[in-house]
Amino acid sequence: MFGVVRLIRSLRAATPVDASPAADSCGSVGEALETLRATVAGIGTTLDEETTCAELTRAVADRFGCSAAVVRVEGATVSGYGAIAGDADALPDVRWATAIARGTVDSWAEAQAGLPGDSTAPGRSRPALCVPVATGALRYGILVCARGHAPFTPTEARLLALLAERAASHLRHARDHAGVSRTAGDLQRALRAEPGRPHPNLDVATRYLPAGRRALVGGDWCETVRLNFGRTLLVVGDVMGHGVEAAVDMAAYRSDLRSLAAADLPPQRILRQLDDIAAAAPDRRPATCLIARVDPARGRVTLAGAGHLPPTVIGGRGGTAALPVPVGPPLGTGLGGYEPTTYALDETQTLLMFTDGLVERRGEDIDVSLERLARIRFRPGAGVEDILNTVLAGMGARHAEDDVAVLAARPRRDGTGSR
Repeated sequence: MFGVVRLIRSLRAATPVDASPAADSCGSVGEALETLRATVAGIGTTLDEETTCAELTRAVADRFGCSAAVVRVEGATVSGYGAIAGDADALPDVRWATAIARGTVDSWAEAQAGLPGDSTAPGRSRPALCVPVATGALRYGILVCARGHAPFTPTEARLLALLAERAASHLRHARDHAGVSRTAGDLQRALRAEPGRPHPNLDVATRYLPAGRRALVGGDWCETVRLNFGRTLLVVGDVMGHGVEAAVDMAAYRSDLRSLAAADLPPQRILRQLDDIAAAAPDRRPATCLIARVDPARGRVTLAGAGHLPPTVIGGRGGTAALPVPVGPPLGTGLGGYEPTTYALDETQTLLMFTDGLVERRGEDIDVSLERLARIRFRPGAGVEDILNTVLAGMGARHAEDDVAVLAARPRRDGTGSR
């Protein structure tokens, strides 16, 4: 705001002798403000530093008929010219600009004090100007402007300083946003724990695809827990919501699950206790969950679900079939009522467990979505990683509107069921 006031005062005080073609084009103060508004609006349209610098130099080059570039300052490191707009050869020697950038530049007046001589015309000053790209504690660098037809007037210098300050303000916001994004990313990576290792008698592969481009993790998750006698507990869950908030609750569900699994409870008992724990936590979000206890030595799998979609089994010839599971209420309702069911599962079959983000599509009935999954055919003998690749590609999972977690497991012929 103070920069705009200074600009208005300078425009009122300007005389025809001081005016350049760029200054004359402003006409009245009202026209100058409209021109200023249009110029400023084109700077800082994104939260990307490179883009902001390029927008600044383009606006300056167009507005003042000059060449412009930015010299960045990062701590003790000073870069060369960047984001060049106009004729790069018209800019002064970069060593001069670097020397100024290494010094203390607090105003446009100090920045314009040491103009270099023009090597093509000894004794003449090159019409060049440096202004600091700085606001508050952020000192991003300097803006270097040069043109061959006329020196920069004080009015133009003040306007350049205002534009550079405006750009620096956007750069500060970009850096603040980048810092917050890094913190959120670190938190999400900490929450995104990898599943445990199953027994060697079971081949397992998992994938997780977060919805959107910014989130690294959400409320969907997969888990594997080793049990005694060569058995492995496989779990897929989906916490209501997205982003870090859902991920925090997801981490709580996973922690509770691991504690309960250590007691070697059957799947339906684990779900009942998870439901009780979640219902007693008023801020815990509801979640769906599917638990499978695989026993390769006996060739069977026991399943129990809490409001979750049933799994699919892929046969040795590549066909698929759904495995119905008694429907129980989601976790966190406190209603309980979970029931188990058991199926045969041998080394020719692959168990596929997934969250609804894999199959659900906006405006499409869930039965239609599940039928699309059932139509996928797999290469006979394909490994669990290949199966997941085929499923994700066939279902267009990378364009899904919701998080996707998927797990594939197959008993091994040569596996050992050690304690």
